Amino acid sequence: MTNRSGKVDTFMETVEHPHKEAVEYLRTAILAADPDLTEQVKWNAPSFCYDGTDRITFQLKSPDVQLIFHRGAKVKDGTGDFSFKEDSGLMRWRSGDRATVTFKDLADVKAHEKAFIELVGRWIQA
Repeated sequence: MTNRSGKVDTFMETVEHPHKEAVEYLRTAILAADPDLTEQVKWNAPSFCYDGTDRITFQLKSPDVQLIFHRGAKVKDGTGDFSFKEDSGLMRWRSGDRATVTFKDLADVKAHEKAFIELVGRWIQA
């Protein structure tokens, strides 16, 4: 059982995306990665919080299935004491504390599901 948000469910009913099934699949996978994650609609997309801080957000404007991994709404100056070892090959870094993960479709999501779930768990704890 995951802690899916009814507000996000309602929002997703209105979303038209070429890979909506993959987005829904990933919502469940992300929430299952850590029981303390919560979800909300932010920036017109499902967004996942840990301890009140936004950490992962879908980018629904992308025609692919894209997620932004971040450490809050604003880019942090420098990386300070933040470090993250990314060994899955899934992340593309945008700044010192922001990266994207992109999948082509549901088959691509399923092919990388184990590595993605492990990545989510490590990102939340970083």
